[in-house]
Amino acid sequence: MSREPDATSDVRGAKPERARLDRATVAATALRLLGEVGLEGLTLRAIAKELDVKAPALYWHFKDKRALLDEMATEMFRRMTADLATAVDPPRDWHEALESAMRGLRDHLLRYRDGAKVYSGTHFTDMSFAAPMEAHLRTLVDGGFSSAGAARAWFTAYSYTIGYVIEEQSMGPLPGADGEGYDLDARAARLTDYPLTTEAGPAMFRDRDTGFEEGLAAVLTGIAATRSRW
Repeated sequence: MSREPDATSDVRGAKPERARLDRATVAATALRLLGEVGLEGLTLRAIAKELDVKAPALYWHFKDKRALLDEMATEMFRRMTADLATAVDPPRDWHEALESAMRGLRDHLLRYRDGAKVYSGTHFTDMSFAAPMEAHLRTLVDGGFSSAGAARAWFTAYSYTIGYVIEEQSMGPLPGADGEGYDLDARAARLTDYPLTTEAGPAMFRDRDTGFEEGLAAVLTGIAATRSRW
C-alpha cells in the first residue's frame, strides 16, 4: 500500500549535474520508460540514458530505485486525483463513493505497465494524499462507520483492487499489445483430468472488467454486512 511520506525519501544538499534535471522530470521519464521495459527493466542506468545524463546525476535526487518508485507512485496519485476531481456527479452514499474510488484506482493503475506493482508498498513523498484520504474517510464516517471501521473498510476495498490489478497485469497482455494474454488453450491441455479447474480459466483470466466488478460487489457487500463489528 502507498503510505505516508518517508523522511528518508528525499536526498538533498547538492546541485544536480544539469540544471534541467529535477525530481519531477526524472519521475515522469521513469513512468514513460516503464511502459517500454516494465518494472524489472526499469533501472536508474536506463533512466539516465533516456535523459542523456550519467547515472550518478540521478543520485542527487533519489538515493536508490526504491526512492524513485516512491516518487513515481506519488506522481501517479497526483495525476489520478486531478482526473477524478473533474467527476460531474458526486457519489450519493458511502457504498457508491467507495465503489467509484476503486474503479478509478484500477482504471489509473492500468494506464501504466506494472502500475499496481509500482504503486503497492510505496511511501508517498508529499502530503498530496491527505486531503483526498480525509474526504474518503469522512464519507464513510458520515455513512455510519466508526473512524476505525472507515479505515478498515477503505483498506479492505483498496487491498482487493491492488491485488486484482497486480494479477491481471501479470497475466498480460501488455498495454497496447494484441492478444488476450494468458493462453487458456495451453492451460486446458495441461488440465484435462481436472474439468472444473479447466472451466474456471475463462472466469478467472478473461472478461476482467466483469471479474473486477463482481469481486468488488462481493467485497462491498461484505463490508456492509460486517461493519457493525468494526
